[in-house]
Parts: sequence; structure tokens; C-alpha cells
Amino acid sequence: MSVTAETHVHDDHDVHHHKETFVTKYIFSQDHKMIAKQYLITGIIMGVVGIMMSLMMRMQIAWPEKPNVLFEALLGKWAPEGVMDADIYLALVTIHGTIMVFFVLTAGLSGTFSNLLIPLQIGARDMASGFLNMISYWLFFLSSVIMILSLFVEAGPAAAGWTIYPPLSALPMAQGGSGAGMTLWLVSMAIFIASSLLGSLNYIVTVLNLRTKGMSMTRLPLTIWAFFVTAIIGVISFPVLLSAALLLIMDRSFGTSFFLSDIFIQGEVLHYQGGSPVLFEHLFWFLGHPEVYIVLLPALGITSEIIATNSRKPIFGYRAMVASILAIAFLSTIVWGHHMFISGMNPFLGSVFTFTTLLIAIPSAVKAFNYITTLWKGNLQMNPAMLFSIGLVSTFITGGLTGIILGDSALDINVHDTYFVVAHFHLVMGISALYGLFAGVYHWFPRMFGRMMNKNLGYLHFWVTAICAYGVFFPMHFIGMAGLPRRYYTNSNFPLFDDTTNTQVVITMFALVGGAFQLVFLYNFFSSMFYGKKAEQNPWKSNTLEWTAPVKHIHGNWPGALPTVYRWSYDYSKPGHEEDFVPQNVPMKDGEEELQH
Repeated sequence: MSVTAETHVHDDHDVHHHKETFVTKYIFSQDHKMIAKQYLITGIIMGVVGIMMSLMMRMQIAWPEKPNVLFEALLGKWAPEGVMDADIYLALVTIHGTIMVFFVLTAGLSGTFSNLLIPLQIGARDMASGFLNMISYWLFFLSSVIMILSLFVEAGPAAAGWTIYPPLSALPMAQGGSGAGMTLWLVSMAIFIASSLLGSLNYIVTVLNLRTKGMSMTRLPLTIWAFFVTAIIGVISFPVLLSAALLLIMDRSFGTSFFLSDIFIQGEVLHYQGGSPVLFEHLFWFLGHPEVYIVLLPALGITSEIIATNSRKPIFGYRAMVASILAIAFLSTIVWGHHMFISGMNPFLGSVFTFTTLLIAIPSAVKAFNYITTLWKGNLQMNPAMLFSIGLVSTFITGGLTGIILGDSALDINVHDTYFVVAHFHLVMGISALYGLFAGVYHWFPRMFGRMMNKNLGYLHFWVTAICAYGVFFPMHFIGMAGLPRRYYTNSNFPLFDDTTNTQVVITMFALVGGAFQLVFLYNFFSSMFYGKKAEQNPWKSNTLEWTAPVKHIHGNWPGALPTVYRWSYDYSKPGHEEDFVPQNVPMKDGEEELQH
């Protein structure tokens, strides 16, 4: 199979190379390495927008009703004389959540690293379909543009929370943010889902069909297992959100009543009857919970690779890690009801969802323990990628522990829709996945751009980010347990919550410092791209195949024949070898045993 693929690609290669223009190389590229860079840079730009929104929300909550020059400059008519309008606050929550979850952590993480690493780590010339891959990126780009454009709608951007529950999302006349802004949100998400499905199908086919000679499934790096399973979850769950979005568009524009029933607006009875907003919750969370793992699994896969490489040890419990990825994927599709414990759900059904939710703690704990055991007595190389990976293990554990409380229907009722929930999912999903993204960028930057990032700026970025992330989200658990509801643009009308004001100011200060220090990363990233130290072929002394390809990107990844694989990807510090790493394409010595994973 590889021979035919090779000859085909070489013919292709000759055709392409004579007439490769700026447009075919940098814009409509079908090369997975270029598409990975496009995803990453688009994701970073969207991330800047998302973080700016969260900082505006934090400033509003810390100093409500105080004029702010920044609000006046950025929000215009939504901040008359610098005081934020109540309606725009919910819109900021909505767009911030949507951008960070879908556009940064789903596309930025999966899109970048699945594209970059799947062909390189399995020994393939490119993705199964370069054309589909290109279409997938440009659909993502189009949906990003539409999402950003929705911010400039006259009546305001979508404002129903990032979960867009009806009736706010289903009735265009409900409020300003329910009009054209909401329609654009739905169109953007429909295009995003199409992009995600095309990408996922491509990743699955590539992993199954294009592995090089000797690359059995049990020799795959854990990164590839994570991307592969993530793609499968995406294919199963994203169509459900698409159906919910389409039914919502029908309710909004064509007079149907899938999600609406017995609605009054200003005393006037609307004609809708027979629908159920709870049906929308089921459809949304059937994607919404697997989405958490679509975001997390790639980050965990990246962490597995980086921790093993920088501990100079084989990953502990390879097969258990693969099994835990598969178990998480299966369980993630049967726990969505824990988001709906207070929607009037039958208590027995609540107990079933509690059981399945607590069950998912087992494979998650397997991963956490295996990371810690891999680090144990390792020859640790503390570079920025390794620090972010260890940081991920920390936030994964601290954020996961509060999930046990929220997954229990009896306990969840007390803290549902408070800042406790915000603290939980930002730590376990937001910060953990962001650390995975940063770790991946620091680790594979030389593979992407042929240069090294500045290590000292990386250390500065990590320590300030780590301290500020805990500074922001740790206190939120306490104000959540005090009963403070989320999504309120000010709490000054409730004397009950006066005690939380100082805590909110502290949280905001940490958020502003942490947000500002992301500029260090941006500077490091963009300046290293042009002026960084030139990278050698295998700077981290790693075993996986991507480091056997030449530093300079070439069409088809390897000149000449594809590498043949003789061993698994974690032969670090193996007795009988002079170096403390043995790349996968090095043949076994006489009498050498392949490690039992």
C-alpha cells in the first residue's frame, strides 16, 4: 500500500512543485503542515478576542456601574459614558463561551495538532484527503468570521448564554440579542460543525488506512490515540447539535414549536404550543458533554507524549492509558443529564446520571496516576512544555475533584448555576486544555517553524499564568458555595452578597495580570517564528517519527522511502542502548525484547 501511495505522491510532488504560488502554498494549501499552522494562528486570534471579553466581564463585576474608558472605546453605544449596559453583559458571556470552547479549544487544539501530527507520527505522506482538509479549515475560517461579524449587529450579538437555551434563543423578539445576532450565531455554528465533521472523518480514515509499515495500533503514540478517539466522539455527537440548531432556526423563522410552548410576551399570548425547552437541553448537552472530552483528550494525549519524552522514561501503563481514552469516550456519551438535574428530571433518572458521571472518574484517575508514576524518579527535563504538561495534570485533578460534587444530583442542586460551576469547568476544561495547547506549541514549534521558542520567556509565561489561573478560579469555589449566581452583570442589588465584593476584586486583579502576560506568549510565538534560534532535527531527543523528517518542510514529509517502524514510541532509557532514546525507525538488536506496554 505504501509503495503505491509513494509513487502517486511523487508524481503529484513534481506537478505541484513547478507552479506553487503564494496562494497555493499559504492560502489554499492542501499540505497538512500548513493547514495546522492556519488552524493555530486563527485559533490564537480568536483566543485574544475571547480573553478580551472575559476581562471586560471581570472588570464589570469587580467595579459595577463605574465608568470605564475601555468599555466606552470597545463597546461604543453599549457602554454609554463608559458604564456597561446590562444587555451586553450576557452577550459577552455568550460569545466568550462560544469562542473559547469551540473556536479556540476545539479547532485550535484538535485542528492544529491532529493535522500536524497524525501524518507525521504514523508515517504518512499527508492526510487521506488534502482537499477535504483544506475545505475543513476554510469552513472553520468562515464560521469564525461570521461569529466575529455578529458582534457588530445593530440590535446586539447573540445573548442567551453560550448554551443558547430557548426561549431567549428561539424568540427573535424576546430581547435585542435574540434577533439577527442569534441568527448569525446559529449559521456560524452550523458551518463550524460541518468543518468539524469533515476534519474528524479525515483524521479517522488517515489513522486507520495510512499507517506506515510496522506501525500497528499498539505502537501508536498516545497523541494519535487521543486524536483518533476525539474524532470519533466528534462524528457521533456534533450532528446532534446541528439538528438542535436547525430545529431552533425552524422555530425562529418558520413558526414551528419544537422548543416553545405557552409563551406570553408583555401580556400577549403567542401562538406556540406543544414544544419543550427541555428537549433542546437534551440535544444540546448530548453534544455539550462529549465536547468537554473533545477539548480535553487531545490535551491529555499531548501531555502523555511530552511527559514521557521529558521524563526520559517509558509512559507508565500504555495499554491502561489507551483503555482509559476509550472508556472516557464511551462514558462521555451517557452522562449529559448531569447538566439538567434541576430541570424537573425524575429523581431516579438523576441517580442513573449520577452513577455514570461518577464512573467517568475512574478512567480519569487512571490517567492522572499514570502521569504521576511516569514522572516518579524520572530524569526530568523542566522545559516550558513539560511545565505546562505538569500544570495540566494539576488543574485536571483540582478541577476534576469538584466534578464529583457537581455530578451528584443531591449536592449539585445547592451549587447549580453558581460561581462554583464556573470554577469547576474553567479549571478542568478551560485551563487544562489551554495548558495542553501551550505545551503542544512549545514542544512542536521547532517541528512547525524550524526554530526554537525563547525558553526564559516560556518560564515567565508559565509561572505567571499558573499562579493567576488558580488566583482567578480557586476563590470562585467559595463565592459559589456562598450562593452567588453566575451570569449576573452586577450583584450590588443583593445585600446578601456584599461580602463577596472584595473577593471579586481580587479575582479580577489576577485575571488582568494573567491576561496581560499572555502577551509574553504572543511576542515569543510571533518573534520566534522569524528570529528564533534555528532548530536541529530532533531537539528534544524524542522517539516518534515526526522528528525523523527533515527540519525543512517538504511536500510528502520524507524524501525517498517512508520510515519503517520496529518498536513502540516509548523506548526511553532502554538498557543495552548507548543513548537514552531509541527512535521508532531503529531496528531491534539481536535478542532485544520489545517492551510489554
